[in-house]
Amino acid sequence: MAPVALGSPIPLYTHIDNLKSLDQDTLDGFGTRAIHVGSDPDPNTGAVIPAISLSTTYKQEGVGNHKGFEYSRSGNPNRNALERTLASLESGGAYALAFASGSATTATVLQSLGPNAHIVSVNDVYGGTFRYMTRVAKENQGLETTFVDLENADEEQVNNALHDNTKLIWIESPTNPTLRLIDIPRIVAIAKAHPSRPLVLVDNTFMSPFYSSPLLQGADIVVHSLTKYVNGHSDVVMGAVILPPHHAALHDRLAFLQNAIGAVPSAYDSWLAQRGAKTLHLRMKEHGRNALLVARALQNSPYVKEVIYPGLASHPRHELARRSLSPHAARFVKAEAEHNSDGSFPYGGMISFRIVGGLEESQRFLRETRLFTLAESLGGVESLAELPALMTHGSIPPAERAILGIGDDLIRLSVGVEEGADLVWDIEQALRTAVEGTPRP
Repeated sequence: MAPVALGSPIPLYTHIDNLKSLDQDTLDGFGTRAIHVGSDPDPNTGAVIPAISLSTTYKQEGVGNHKGFEYSRSGNPNRNALERTLASLESGGAYALAFASGSATTATVLQSLGPNAHIVSVNDVYGGTFRYMTRVAKENQGLETTFVDLENADEEQVNNALHDNTKLIWIESPTNPTLRLIDIPRIVAIAKAHPSRPLVLVDNTFMSPFYSSPLLQGADIVVHSLTKYVNGHSDVVMGAVILPPHHAALHDRLAFLQNAIGAVPSAYDSWLAQRGAKTLHLRMKEHGRNALLVARALQNSPYVKEVIYPGLASHPRHELARRSLSPHAARFVKAEAEHNSDGSFPYGGMISFRIVGGLEESQRFLRETRLFTLAESLGGVESLAELPALMTHGSIPPAERAILGIGDDLIRLSVGVEEGADLVWDIEQALRTAVEGTPRP
């Protein structure tokens, strides 16, 4: 796909080099791009909403003479339109490729590294990514992975983890599920100074393109599980990779693999995800507002040992969270400041906390919530809760989970966009029941 115009007028940011190719006089705001880029009215019918193109093949006027489409695995109008939207929303991006799942995205990126490569990954990585690195890519392509605490490791420790054949550094920030924050520009600087010059990839699923813009911070690749916030309605499984303008060759390689491997999303799913993306800016603001309300309630609860939400002023990496905000999110947070006199601010919809007690109390809490549904995944309009040690991160060995702090008392919340007061009530009554055994009123 061709590069598209991106981003709203952006102030000086951490990695300004990635803005050089943008014409700032013609750029629209985040919400405007979400609604309009990739959604031009149909030239034949005038339809404002793109039609769903279910055809698997396309007529050619002559051999090789077609209208840009040959076979739907290689390109589909709905998938192409979604990719244009995604490239626009991830500020600093120019190319996007959509895949049948977040896991398919991970697999394709790692396969693009070739055989016997080495990568460095944040140690607190999503369980499915850990599984693919250690049990699939390792066996099938000889991939070697070194897991590093990229939040706390100093420059020497990160450099010591890099090898001559290191091709990629894999970052999640915040990490899943302990919400550790990685200083992306610091890791980018280390990578650029090392002789192997590995690419820096950021999984931006937790923050979404609204709250964080890793490409503007110097990252080379951003990936998303579109299943989560971008689609936002828990009815599509999909992933994507987004690249900045200077990675056209990498885009071509990944596009070749996308077609050759064939892990592509359906036209209908692409249409749904694009529809979901149109309200991303609205949903992310409300996710953040509600999460901050819930985080404060947890912080004040006698039934909670620790609350992990970087938007809280008490969080040890609070200032890094503030610095990591995208330009458009920073403007939103500034506008919210009058409601948050203690310096706290909305920072996405994900919260983790440690309940007083252990496995029994955790399981009781998860049974007693009424509005927080016990389920895996995250990022939908509805609120979800889960126990990472036995659910999303069950594939990580127990000893490693213990080192990462993923114990039986750690509960992860995906705060939805319901009425905030209702969510707080639900959390408070479930905590009381879980720890004291008091039945729900």
